[in-house]
Amino acid sequence: QVQLVESGGGLVQAGGSLRLSCVASGGLLWGHTMVWFRQGPTQEYEFVASMPYSGGSTVYADSVKGRFTISRDINKHTVYLQMNSLKPEDTAVYYCAATTRVDRKPTDMHYWGKGTLVTVSS
Repeated sequence: QVQLVESGGGLVQAGGSLRLSCVASGGLLWGHTMVWFRQGPTQEYEFVASMPYSGGSTVYADSVKGRFTISRDINKHTVYLQMNSLKPEDTAVYYCAATTRVDRKPTDMHYWGKGTLVTVSS
């Protein structure tokens, strides 16, 4: 059973940066798409970014395009989310998830981490 563990969240001032990590264990993720979601005050899951674990095209939500970068290190079994120019509206719990399905809706995910909290102060 695949396990995903996020880390790297914290408190940062607006304009600052954080790098989130998602370490995978317990199984192979080749063939999966890795997805970052976030859950803010509305409690709805918002798609943030995705990329194939094997590498390739990245996809970003319009709200983070140009500020966030998703990447992965196969040797470390880790997916990253580099977040720059953070805004107070980026405050949320950030989740790492994985799926073999084409769609990237939360209900399409096979595996989830427990999340890491990012708080951006103004």
